[in-house]
Amino acid sequence: MNVNKLKIGDFSRLCRVTVRTLRHYEEIGLFKPEIVDEWTGYRYYSVGQFQKMQDILTLKELGFSLEEIRELFEEETHYPSIEVLEEKIRICEADLQRLRKRQAQLKALVKSQKKKQKMENITIEKLPAIIIATHRTVIPCYEKLGELICNVIMPEMIRINCKCAEPSYCYTIEHGGYKPQNIDIEYCEQMTEKGDDTDIIKFKEIPEVPTAVCMKVFGSYDKLYQAYLDVFAWIEKEGYKVSGEPRANYVDGIWNEENPDRWLTIIQVPVEKVG
Repeated sequence: MNVNKLKIGDFSRLCRVTVRTLRHYEEIGLFKPEIVDEWTGYRYYSVGQFQKMQDILTLKELGFSLEEIRELFEEETHYPSIEVLEEKIRICEADLQRLRKRQAQLKALVKSQKKKQKMENITIEKLPAIIIATHRTVIPCYEKLGELICNVIMPEMIRINCKCAEPSYCYTIEHGGYKPQNIDIEYCEQMTEKGDDTDIIKFKEIPEVPTAVCMKVFGSYDKLYQAYLDVFAWIEKEGYKVSGEPRANYVDGIWNEENPDRWLTIIQVPVEKVG
């Protein structure tokens, strides 16, 4: 390759622009090859034209149109005046205001859609009377719940030969209020019959819940805290009041699904109508 005489393909690679772009710039009179062979039609560029091409690309990046750039080169200023640059700044500021407005509208739409999805995931159901095996402890955060179930509770239930109901029904109760850290949690699983209590597992009979507000929550357990806040807000808005211990019913979790995005938890809150 002759470094003083570059074919269009070589020059395009050097400047990191396409051959199509170079041909378009030539057509509009913005940037022409230094030599066009009259016999072959081949276009040749020089290394000295590299800087002009970089100037064009820089001005484009700053928001100048090809027509504006061509006028600058025709006037041989090669660079916009302070007045022109200040006008571009004003245009940028106006564009930013429009983008911020659009961003706010998009965020509002996302919030509305999320709210709609949450409302679609809420149902009113009756919870039957059941026998449960339970374990109560304090965990640092919801993310540790899976480890507690798999490493502590399940091995003990297997050891004492718990008679689990089919289909399985397990849930947790958060004692002392709902918080994202240092959670006083009680894990409960439905049994077909009572067993003998151990240091880890206790057995209880739970009465029927005539009315419960239920919300589906998809994803990892760290979403549960916000989900509780959402369902409590819905309960108040719809004229109910909490009448019993809320439950988090674990349908799919770490024990049968590796991907946390596919975990399903159903929050079940015993309620009664106000007044």
